[in-house]
Amino acid sequence: MTGLKRFLLRISQFSGYVFVSVSVVYTTNLLFFSPLSSFATKLLEFLVLQPAYTHSRDIYAQSRGYGSDLAQGDWMHPDFLSERALMDSNAFSWESSKFTLENGLGHADSIHVDEKLVLSKVFANSMRPSNIKPYFYRAKGSFEMDDITITTLITSNRFEVFARLIEKYRGPISVTVHIKDVAEHVQAVLESLRELYTSSETMMTFVDVHLVVDAFDRQFNTWRNIARLFARTDFVMMLDIDFYPCTDFRSVVRRSSTILDKLYAGRAALVVPAFEYVDFHEGTSYASFPNKKSDLLHLVKNQRIGMFHASWGPGHNSSDYNHFYSAPSGEVYKVTRYQAAYEPYVIFKKDGPPWCDERFVGYGGNKAACLFEMYLAGVSYYVLADHFIMHQNHLYEENARKNERRRNRKLYADFKEEACLRYLKGYHDLGVLQSDLAENALTECRKLKSVVRSAPKYFLSGP
Repeated sequence: MTGLKRFLLRISQFSGYVFVSVSVVYTTNLLFFSPLSSFATKLLEFLVLQPAYTHSRDIYAQSRGYGSDLAQGDWMHPDFLSERALMDSNAFSWESSKFTLENGLGHADSIHVDEKLVLSKVFANSMRPSNIKPYFYRAKGSFEMDDITITTLITSNRFEVFARLIEKYRGPISVTVHIKDVAEHVQAVLESLRELYTSSETMMTFVDVHLVVDAFDRQFNTWRNIARLFARTDFVMMLDIDFYPCTDFRSVVRRSSTILDKLYAGRAALVVPAFEYVDFHEGTSYASFPNKKSDLLHLVKNQRIGMFHASWGPGHNSSDYNHFYSAPSGEVYKVTRYQAAYEPYVIFKKDGPPWCDERFVGYGGNKAACLFEMYLAGVSYYVLADHFIMHQNHLYEENARKNERRRNRKLYADFKEEACLRYLKGYHDLGVLQSDLAENALTECRKLKSVVRSAPKYFLSGP
């Protein structure tokens, strides 16, 4: 019995030692190492991560309603940190090809590339630095893929007119909101934007908002590309915010298998003709705009309404407004007299047609450049003869327009030459220079003396 008692005593002592050791380790970790680890983590965040998140933190926090105290400095707020973790996971990843993996040559691990880096490459021709926040607000509605997303762009002084568009269209909209990168301005605009967005059930259902925060005004083509890139349907409509959709072209297009087939083929863009009131003040009253073609024609006949920007005919007269006025119901007719300054408002396939050239900053040539390159790429324009949009009249920044148009006129001339040489070479190398795909490019590029002088003869020898 003495030996057994001695054995049990040793077991008891050993258990006591283990208990005391574990308690000491646990207590030491709890009281010393955990706070030290937490402090080290916070120090690392402060020294390394905070600078990278400061600007996006302010924007993101205010949009989520955490209050100005978070934007002023409480960047370790637990709610914000949890949402920031979601932002961190927003990286692009690539794996080795299936072929190399199957043959034991690649690596199964994904290579991750930061979203900010990818976006900087996507919009590499834009003015920089620029902070792009896709889906700053994301619509809660779900969209059919064959729907038409209006892609547009706004600045803070156009929120009211944007609200009208949303309530009228009641369909998917992808909008780029530009905010001047001045702290007080950013905060004020975000507050206004949140008030606008949360006050409208229609907006929360249909509208995706993408932010651009930088110091550069009127990067229209960059903003157009952002709205198009993040649209969530197969088709988009490139529309300026000042236009009011008077007719339901969206439903008509979606019901027509013939039209949808043309759009899906990627070689057609649908033109919705644009009009404006002759009297400036009459054109500011959107509630009285006509919503039927018969009413429109009556106003045209009485010379109260005419083609949008009629003083600059090349911008829209390729749509052949006389044909539009006399066209039978349901007709969709082809634009046969295209010209390089043509800049209608169009519906087209999101994926496939070229993107807008982002070198154009300011007024003049920006939208025409988008449509010119689409035309060179083989896209033809078709006018919806039953439908129209109306301009909501407003004052323009005339001094800025004059100066920027002068600069962009030179840029557009160079752009047309560059685009022609690029497309002609591409068609030649693909062996399709004699096909109908290259017909638009050949027709337009032969009009440019600089191209005729510099391009190889065989580039222009198509049909």
